Amino acid sequence: MRDVIRWKHAALLALAILAAGCSSNSKKELPPAELTSFKEEVVLKKEWSRSIGDGQGKIYNLLVPAIDGDTIYAADDTGIVIAMDRMNGDVKWKKDLELPVSGAIGVGYGLVLMGTLKGEVIALDASSGEQKWRAQVTSEVLAPPATNGDVVVVQTQDDRVIGLDADTGHQRWLYDSTPAVLTLRGTGAPLVTNRLAVAGLSTGKVVALDTHNGVPAWETRVAIPQGRSELERVVDIDGGLLLSGGNLYVASYQGRMAALELESGRVLWQRDASSYSGVAQGFGSVYVALASGTVEGVDERSTTALWSNDSLARRQLTAPEVFSSYVAVGDFEGYLHLLSQVDGRFVGRERIDSDGLRARPLVVGDMIYVYGNSGKLEALTIK
Repeated sequence: MRDVIRWKHAALLALAILAAGCSSNSKKELPPAELTSFKEEVVLKKEWSRSIGDGQGKIYNLLVPAIDGDTIYAADDTGIVIAMDRMNGDVKWKKDLELPVSGAIGVGYGLVLMGTLKGEVIALDASSGEQKWRAQVTSEVLAPPATNGDVVVVQTQDDRVIGLDADTGHQRWLYDSTPAVLTLRGTGAPLVTNRLAVAGLSTGKVVALDTHNGVPAWETRVAIPQGRSELERVVDIDGGLLLSGGNLYVASYQGRMAALELESGRVLWQRDASSYSGVAQGFGSVYVALASGTVEGVDERSTTALWSNDSLARRQLTAPEVFSSYVAVGDFEGYLHLLSQVDGRFVGRERIDSDGLRARPLVVGDMIYVYGNSGKLEALTIK
């Protein structure tokens, strides 16, 4: 098993590049699409900007900031963690963990949570940044832990889901799942409610666990591996899960996007899709950034595509986010694109970071927060 895991880890970065939309069977890879001109309808105004250390670092990290109340928390790959006033960017506290942070940030119930490449989970006090506890788990943590105030749930690269006591960090339970032979580098962040901890696995399954004991409540397969080679059979759920009302939205690589009933895992609808970044939801539609670089708007009720914009082909898109009446998505050259929710046309564009954008944008009220690969964190509003 150890040899399989080593092979799997050696292929992670290559598969992350593959996820950008390149075909392993292509004799000549197509370049990223050139940006096209359009009539600008929306102009973004920078409210504040701050540097967060080294940002995403040189490996394929997805260090997404987190917002809780009036505070935004961000971390870089070297372990610098900063808490800022989300309205003006003023620093409330700063902590240097001196550890290779790879899964950040989870926040809630007075805790700031993150994981490391060394398989550690660290909990800081949200108001002061002081360390409350540190726990060792089975392997590297590439997505932010989540908490309901009673248990902290973390998903590791080896497809284990672990429940830790929120007060002490002591392990309460462990759900063990056999990972796929090959996988993209990363895992989706788990979701936690009072009763359920939900995680997407590298095998294309979604599992819901009882938060008290880790016993599975339900398990649903979203994607079925297909193809002759292990590369063709990669069906990771890496883009994270989206909970809206009682519905859970999920997308897999080389598989499907689907809506599930949270309490039962019953599939409400599904359609073919390939995404490694995830989905957004708003105004009766679900928005997905496909691995090819196409952005789609899908009607929740009929599951038909309302619109499709392929002008960002092969530009390694972030997960989409709903911002006002628009869909926001970033790309590898650091541009933030705004698309109309109605028909998918471009309405605005702003370059944030020349080193690129990888982390999902965050939206609270009338402000969007964008964290660039180099460490530039910007807050923007619509003029």
